Amino acid sequence: MRYTLTVHNKWGMTLSTLSNLLRQLKNKDAQLAADLEREIKALSNRRSFGLNFERHAPEAVELPGRKIRRGDKVRILSERNETKRNETKRNETKSACSKLWHVASITREKNGHVAELIYRPAPDADPERIVYPCDDLVVVAEFRTPIYPGLISTGSVERGGDKPFHSVINAENYHALQALLYTHEGKIDAIYIDPPYNTGAKDWKYNNDYVDTEDAYRHSKWLAMMERRLKLAKRLLNPDNSVLIVTIDEKEYLRLGLLLEQVFPGARIQMISNVINPMGSGSSSDFSRVEEYIYFVFIGSTQVPKSTDNMLSASTSKVGDEVRWTPLNRDGSHWSRQDRPNSFFPIYIDKKSLKIMGFGQAPGRDEKRTNPINAPKNSFIAWPMKGTQEACWQISGERMLELQYEGFLFVSRLDPSRETAIVRYLTSGLIQKVHNGELAVAGKRNDGSNIVRYARDNSVRPRTVWNKASHSARDHGSVLLGRILSNRKFPFPKSLYAVEDALRFFVADKPDATILDFFSGSGTTCHAVMRLNKQDGGRRQCISVTNNEVSADEQKTLRKRGLRQGDEEWERLGICEYITKPRIKAAITGLTPEGEPIKGDYKFTDEFPMSDGFEENAEFFKLSYEAPLSVAHNRAFPAIAPLLWLKAGAQGKRIDQVTEGFAIAETYGVLFDLDYSEAFLSALADTEQHKSVRMVFIVTDDDRGFASLCRDLPERVDAIRLYSSYLTNFTINTGRD
Repeated sequence: MRYTLTVHNKWGMTLSTLSNLLRQLKNKDAQLAADLEREIKALSNRRSFGLNFERHAPEAVELPGRKIRRGDKVRILSERNETKRNETKRNETKSACSKLWHVASITREKNGHVAELIYRPAPDADPERIVYPCDDLVVVAEFRTPIYPGLISTGSVERGGDKPFHSVINAENYHALQALLYTHEGKIDAIYIDPPYNTGAKDWKYNNDYVDTEDAYRHSKWLAMMERRLKLAKRLLNPDNSVLIVTIDEKEYLRLGLLLEQVFPGARIQMISNVINPMGSGSSSDFSRVEEYIYFVFIGSTQVPKSTDNMLSASTSKVGDEVRWTPLNRDGSHWSRQDRPNSFFPIYIDKKSLKIMGFGQAPGRDEKRTNPINAPKNSFIAWPMKGTQEACWQISGERMLELQYEGFLFVSRLDPSRETAIVRYLTSGLIQKVHNGELAVAGKRNDGSNIVRYARDNSVRPRTVWNKASHSARDHGSVLLGRILSNRKFPFPKSLYAVEDALRFFVADKPDATILDFFSGSGTTCHAVMRLNKQDGGRRQCISVTNNEVSADEQKTLRKRGLRQGDEEWERLGICEYITKPRIKAAITGLTPEGEPIKGDYKFTDEFPMSDGFEENAEFFKLSYEAPLSVAHNRAFPAIAPLLWLKAGAQGKRIDQVTEGFAIAETYGVLFDLDYSEAFLSALADTEQHKSVRMVFIVTDDDRGFASLCRDLPERVDAIRLYSSYLTNFTINTGRD
């Protein structure tokens, strides 16, 4: 079977394209133009049922840093000192920069290479020709143009032993998705994406131009952009059991729902509302918006499992789960000493047994706290504290002693630095459930307190409205990211725990799941997958795709400094290099980019210091665009080697170079020459050394030789054919859709 990176991409003309052609035709044959316009108008009124929108000409992506080659399509970069030019010169430059030029030839001159450029406004029009320095050009890859992709490693972090690697790919996500069809078609367990919300602000581009509220085709451009990517996502998802998760706000949620129904006609689709901003936002004339929306597309047999949390109100738990005890230190409203001065008093805790021995009197409202002189010997004096602020206890001293006697209160640890202790107790409501049998005392701790577990199954179907404090985008998105990347800003990062919760429903029972995020932004999805792995020892891996765009405001600042796209300083401030990679590195190592331990703790499901990091591996890549000549002559193997490694599971070492006959890594092997088949098979048969190999790539054009070798492979090993010309295997954008 031939394995190719091919996307079907045959685009029909859009109405906007036809309108442009008609205007050109009117100058030559007005009657023919009028006849065609009448027929087009009649056809345009015959709308198909469903969501109708302009499927705009395919997008294009600029490739700064890619070497200029003859035959390339290029744009002219704006001049570094354009702000100092006169108005006429700026307009001429702007006009030249807006055109898509073809490179007719390249010559070497004293000051560097220059290219002869051709621009033809219409097929029968006279071409415009200019000569321009190659350093002032940028290659443009259109979505129709055949592309030969590769991956170049830009670094890695390894703390996870033999666990699979998470992958971060710096690329235009449409091209990355096409490349991933080779490595993961039908293999992805979950896709989580947070696409541009199309708010009208300068938050996303279409064909290198920002789409704003003044754009008459704003919504159709967004839909065309999303449709192309969702069609590829559909092919990547496991058809038997997988899920697509898409977040959106009120600007496009209705259109997105219709689009999902058209792209996934056989799937079940459900939308939930998620409270992410309890404080509310929006104009003063509208309701204050607190939520965004999440679409879930259930593929194959996927179902929403019952949960110990209904996501709307109080949590529930299943039989055998231990009950969550309440902190004795008051939280929520009215927690400070000033709010409840009589509840600010010391308790005396035995340093060895950690039992409460007694309590003291509350000092006067204006008195400073001082340790009582009549405290029992060898006792630790604990005050109610919240951070460094004076707080209050939830219950009275007498009630503490009663609960301790009944086994419903215990001290977990002392905190001398803050003069407090971590004390937990069971509320009266839960104690009543112990008495009526809903909860059961399953044993005793060393200090004599009860171990209380659920005796009845209270798991439920999660609700369609999620109202969780952990989903606050400010507190657990922006603030959390600020702790990891101090002084680096990213607009509207997701709450880490909101992404974690959404994924948990569908990958909790898949410890080896592969999760994809092709709008990965700050890298929250990968971070959430690492959290899930820590909670249950899983080996899930995340593939994150993001570009290296610089924000609109930063672009203005950089241009004023004479910088432009492709410059090292410019690229260093792009999303992938400045935010995504540093965040994932920091999350794994527990250290900020400056080498300092990350301050603060993870909360909720799994609480531990962020400075602990994760036992995970990650590698960072940049999508490359290889030259057809080098690919055809088999000089591109180092660029396609990471694709083979990803297809084999992204685990262990990678085979990066063509060896004399064959090479074998932990999970896969490559046979470069059939003459070495016997030695290759002998090595694979050594189950002690190569027991983890599950996939081999065989480079050959010999049908019989390939079939014969497949018959002799161990049963545990799958064979994949690579044609001798890598052009046959690794070509995307071949003009079909």
